[in-house]
Amino acid sequence: MRAIKALIGLVSSLALTGAQIVTAAAPPPPGAENGMVVSAHRLATDAGVAVLKQGGNAVDAAIAVAYVLAVTFPEAGNIGGGGFMTIRLANGRSTFIDFRETAPAAATAMMYQDKAGNVVPLLSTRGHLSVGVPGTVAGLELARTKYGTRPRAPLMATAIALASKGFVLDQGDADFLAEGATDFAQDPASAAVFLNRGKPWRAGQRWVQADLGRTLQAVSARGNDGFYKGPVAASLAAASQAGGGIITAADLAGYKAVERKPIECDYRGFHIISAPPPSSGGVVLCETLNVLEGYPLGALGFHSAQGVHFTTEALRRSYRDRNLNLGDPDFVKFDTSRFTSKAYAAELRAGISADKATPSASLTGPGAAHEGKSTTHFSVVDKAGNAVSLTYTLNDWFGARVTAGGTGVLLNDEMDDFSAKPGFPNMYGLVEGTNNAIAPGKRPLSSMAPTIVTHDGALSMVIGTPGGSHIPTGVLQVMLNVIDHGMTLTEAVNAPRIHAQWLPDVIYYEKDALSADTMAVLMAKGHRLEQMDYWNQVAAILVGGPSLAMKPNAATGNRWRYFGAIDPRLPVGSVGGY
Repeated sequence: MRAIKALIGLVSSLALTGAQIVTAAAPPPPGAENGMVVSAHRLATDAGVAVLKQGGNAVDAAIAVAYVLAVTFPEAGNIGGGGFMTIRLANGRSTFIDFRETAPAAATAMMYQDKAGNVVPLLSTRGHLSVGVPGTVAGLELARTKYGTRPRAPLMATAIALASKGFVLDQGDADFLAEGATDFAQDPASAAVFLNRGKPWRAGQRWVQADLGRTLQAVSARGNDGFYKGPVAASLAAASQAGGGIITAADLAGYKAVERKPIECDYRGFHIISAPPPSSGGVVLCETLNVLEGYPLGALGFHSAQGVHFTTEALRRSYRDRNLNLGDPDFVKFDTSRFTSKAYAAELRAGISADKATPSASLTGPGAAHEGKSTTHFSVVDKAGNAVSLTYTLNDWFGARVTAGGTGVLLNDEMDDFSAKPGFPNMYGLVEGTNNAIAPGKRPLSSMAPTIVTHDGALSMVIGTPGGSHIPTGVLQVMLNVIDHGMTLTEAVNAPRIHAQWLPDVIYYEKDALSADTMAVLMAKGHRLEQMDYWNQVAAILVGGPSLAMKPNAATGNRWRYFGAIDPRLPVGSVGGY
């Protein structure tokens, strides 16, 4: 959160007013006929589009994008972290790749507490002890071998060249790198890469990451063995031990990515395919949509007091179920079908008053936790209609802010996504129970929600975002804006957002998201309001037209069928297609 607040000061001039966001003044979304990539960095988008043009499918392009982001967008793009990939093939089959980080074998449930049982500040968020076993390389390789069509080497060639030969930083690149300069200076291996002779990199300078280039070359040549075994793995384990961490060569050699069945649900005729546990994103999204389906959100109007009230009440209950029940399905058992059923939504809706806010404390639980924001998302669709929605992360901005010497690999602080102590809030204010307690080999609960939407069996939308616990609400609101409020994709992504979860018991709102009258009505209902900074950077693709009601006009020769939008809240990212 500190990182995002610092960055907001750099981009405040880009802030959009409510009037600009929710009217047609928003520019139309860029279109393409044959394929599209939307990502957080221009060079990554370009690499993905190049793969599509060469005949690769959406999975191939996603792998190229992910590796380039590890070079050009190190605050979130990574090979030292992990994430999730939702895939829908053109034949209608859907699947989910889980490459979430795991706790090392030496991890214990109380490893971040002192002798008195108090959580030690920063122990789970800074330094080598906060690092989980990385999963990105294994996840990308699992996706490529099962669903890709291209060899590994050409998909990684652009990333290797950008690391080994460098690329020229623009102002946005330099601003982001400068944000981590103070912490990088405390870690010699990080300072050697992310500082230029002890000073922040500046726009116009060429940034070369030779060690990372060699690590990527090892992966290109040997696949998983190039990262999880051999010299790279030995360097990762040695850096962990030297820095007070607990990751060993055996932890790395034993890591496995997992293929899972996605969470699926329906909303007003649209079919949603999203992330299952160990991510909570799909469950929160589907549970909330099921509750909201009982209310006429479109007729109530965008960010009307009544619409915001119902949305908050639905989110309050979804996040409560998230925090108390979900975890790594390989360690704890729970029935996600209950939380995502229409019948359960009807039960929850029956407990919602139209006129009065429900105190979160009245929904029993252990207390109130916070998930990191060094996350990025990208969306890809190819000519055949195969789609990939991929979100991966280091957790906090620049992760643990330590680098494994000789590898160029910036490491995650994903251990903070576990419950360091049940009932104790984490980095993002989420309060969780024992299901997300630390255990060896376990994957921490996440909020990531890489999502694909279909309508009448056809691909309709590919969407996702970074933002920690704000991820499900960011994805939710863009979907509601498109489906219920009839916005174009650009309007839907640009529109100001709110955020609510179980605890803290607050409706957070972006500048200009709520009118004074709306806030007065909400407070009269018993809601507490607090303005927030920007959390998300949504990357979305809409299929068929700029909005659901607008279709390309074939009579004018416009054959575009894919339309993309990248969130303007942070000054990087691009939409590309052909």
